[in-house]
Amino acid sequence: MAVGTTIKTIQDIMRKDAGVDGDAQRISQLSWMLFLKIFDDKEKEYELFRKGYRSPMPDRLRWRNWAADPEGITGDALMKFIDADLFTTLKELPAEAGSNGSGILLRRVFEDSYNYMKNGTLVRQVANKINDIDFNRTEDRHLFGEIYEKILKDLQSAGNAGEYYTPRAVTQFVVDQVDPKLGESILDPACGTGGFLACAIENIRKNVKTIEDENLLQSSIHGVEKKPMPHLLCVTNMMLHGIDVPIQIRHDNTLARPLKDYSARDRVDVIVTNPPFGGMEEDGIEGNFPAMYQTRETADLFLVLIMHILKEGGRAAIVLPDGTLFGEGVKSRIKEKLLTECNLHTIVRLPNGVFAPYTGIKTNLLFFEKGKPTKEIWYYEHTYPEGYKSYNKTKPIRIEEFAPEKAWWTNRTETAHAWRVPVEQVIANGFNLDIKNPNVVPDELGDPVELLREYERIRAEASETREALKRELMASLGGKK
Repeated sequence: MAVGTTIKTIQDIMRKDAGVDGDAQRISQLSWMLFLKIFDDKEKEYELFRKGYRSPMPDRLRWRNWAADPEGITGDALMKFIDADLFTTLKELPAEAGSNGSGILLRRVFEDSYNYMKNGTLVRQVANKINDIDFNRTEDRHLFGEIYEKILKDLQSAGNAGEYYTPRAVTQFVVDQVDPKLGESILDPACGTGGFLACAIENIRKNVKTIEDENLLQSSIHGVEKKPMPHLLCVTNMMLHGIDVPIQIRHDNTLARPLKDYSARDRVDVIVTNPPFGGMEEDGIEGNFPAMYQTRETADLFLVLIMHILKEGGRAAIVLPDGTLFGEGVKSRIKEKLLTECNLHTIVRLPNGVFAPYTGIKTNLLFFEKGKPTKEIWYYEHTYPEGYKSYNKTKPIRIEEFAPEKAWWTNRTETAHAWRVPVEQVIANGFNLDIKNPNVVPDELGDPVELLREYERIRAEASETREALKRELMASLGGKK
């Protein structure tokens, strides 16, 4: 059976189970089961080629011993095994279990994973379908990699879980332009399902020629994700991309660590990320940052963090909303720090709909290098393909659309979609980076986002005027005898 058909069949089976509620839980359930199958297939490979390999799991918990036999344990007995033995044991697995940190990895994965399915017969059917995929076969692994991208993309329509997925075209373009090299340390401090890191691995592996090169790549990939489901998806994604024991994908909140606690050993060469934006961090998180940069806006805190942990000469690319570009107050101070300590050489302005349906907020790709101040910023306005008015689930942004940016990148000239701004102009304008394309005549009606912003400004001024008149009137009436 084709891998794509297998996954669809699994999803249909899960829909029959009363314990699985919605796409997010279905993806989470599928993920821990796939993880164990992938891990077991990798263990078979290790046992053949790695002398002295030790599994971190007791034999009874290994996929081959409870899930591989199509006539094996099922029904209530299977549910009791999963809930009372498999999960409880893996959640408390000793850190020293197994080889190469694999015990730590398993414990991290299962600490916050859950078995949502309630019907053991349906669980057996799912396991039997998963067994149709052999992750040691190059063809199966390649095909499943494509299917996994579709599974991750399903997160876009799985409620708030969409925040963990960045369109593949965006991650690939960003990594292509940052171009991480073999031997460089690469970090995504808000890695979600691992899209940027997967692209970085593919980019670097083209230059891997020896065992030493492969070991260097294995140790260079780092990620942090605070939510359990995307962390599990990211770990699985890394294994699919050849990272044997991805213990460097940590389940944690990067922002929870005080900035002053980061030392030279924590600094990295390359950071590529799409931090959550539009939300607020929990109380107290801002206290981990210097007073002048304290805010509860997640994206702003990540920008400060990235500037701090990049090595001198390090490169970064980050997805940020328009609000960071034109924001004032703390946002202005953060942008001043960015332009002073880093060379913000490029901003690619993306149109509406790139992250639909999760958010319709306009976003930007900021590329910078640490160590030299900014002298000028190049802007490039990414436009819709001909015939498009927006992106959506059936018409997502595609990597082919970035061909003009790639052609322009190394031979920069001003065009209808590219313009250059001296840093003095940005400073004089209060560090406002929200600079519109000067080469395009605006539509007669104007940009809807800009019109809405102007409407909100006028409404706020009108409200202030009404309140002032009310106060004057009350004061006047109060003064009469």
